[in-house]
Amino acid sequence: MKRRGFFGALGGAAAYMLAGGRAGARLGGGGAAPQGASSLLVPMDDAQTNHLKAYGIAYDAVKRAGHTEWLLNYRGGSFLVPDDATARRAATLAGVAAEGVTDAQLLAIRGTIEQNNMDAIILERAPRVAIYAPPFAPPWDDAVTMALQYADIPFTRVWDPEVLGGRLADFDWLHLHHEDFTGQDSKFYLTYAGAGWLNDMVQADQATARALRYATVPALKKAVAERIRGYVENGGFLFAMCTATETLELALAAHDVDIAAAFADGTPMDPDADGKLDWSRAMACQNAHLEKNPAIPVFSDIDGHQVNNPVLRQPLGAFELFNFSAKIDPVFTMLVQCHRQVIPDFYGVTTSFTRATLKSADTILAEEPGAPWVKYIHGDLGKGTWTYLGGHDPEDPQHQIGAPPTDLSLHPTSPGYRLILNNVLFPAARKRELKT
Repeated sequence: MKRRGFFGALGGAAAYMLAGGRAGARLGGGGAAPQGASSLLVPMDDAQTNHLKAYGIAYDAVKRAGHTEWLLNYRGGSFLVPDDATARRAATLAGVAAEGVTDAQLLAIRGTIEQNNMDAIILERAPRVAIYAPPFAPPWDDAVTMALQYADIPFTRVWDPEVLGGRLADFDWLHLHHEDFTGQDSKFYLTYAGAGWLNDMVQADQATARALRYATVPALKKAVAERIRGYVENGGFLFAMCTATETLELALAAHDVDIAAAFADGTPMDPDADGKLDWSRAMACQNAHLEKNPAIPVFSDIDGHQVNNPVLRQPLGAFELFNFSAKIDPVFTMLVQCHRQVIPDFYGVTTSFTRATLKSADTILAEEPGAPWVKYIHGDLGKGTWTYLGGHDPEDPQHQIGAPPTDLSLHPTSPGYRLILNNVLFPAARKRELKT
């Protein structure tokens, strides 16, 4: 497993000593901070009443004060924010449990982290967040967009013109979701031919390609994929889910291969197409086999669940988060902070990642034990990182197109949505070089 540890912890020996008391009044429940309180502890274990909005409290504290601590593996990955009237009011209004902590209590809180698999990471700069999303409204919902809106974390939408126009340099963190970077419109024509929303989507993509002077939509999407790759290589943080994970890899590997030809004319794909893919361009995957039958709405065998293949479709199980060393591998530890280690699985057009198609440098963050696929992976490219989470919506396991959006007020403690929000805060951490 590749080790990566360039994010910062507290400076100074005393700052590494977190110990575990739960003393202090509960603010989310309307209590007042104890006399002398200088910090608010936002617990992220089962004492928390709204885990998702807690990320918004932490983000806002970083933005306002330039300093928040993420207490890795301490009470579910709790946050320590400066105690002021704004933070207390925000926690109360959001229904987020928070506990006032005095300096004396904080010193008491600080040795257990030193003595256990825990660490304290300084969050010092609120990341500038972008979501790659079309200007038209498709009949499905983006879980990350919903998570950010629910947590009150600001973001900017970007699309092909912004990506190709160099706008990604303005953002620290980029999310991709249900987008087909091979330019085949997710092969929706097989099951939704004639649907108004599909016709609108195809026409919009074609108009965008023409406006940006690309001969075809696949050519446009390949160019966009390369710009996204360059964004990561130059230091960007990429988080992707669902279709975007698999199709981005295929678009990068198919730099000189037209894998959308079968979609365009309905004939079988070139049987030698697999051998023409350049996997050195892909970030996470290698040696995958393309689905060459144009009548099957599947892209490749990267996805282990094959949700749209009536013969190969696999049932959902549950996936387990790995337990990393917080002091040695703080990056991986940040990405898996949760109050649950085992999480029910959920489908997407790309639900999982077949182990045999992963590159050796990839870090597996979560897997279904004993299965030939994994759920959650992470890796480096140049100065940046990418993280892929399979599936579409953690609280909608089947997720049918046209289904109503998930109401996160009904799922404020969702462990699956916590994984998404871990990724949003991840770029806020102070950088450092580990001595190990």
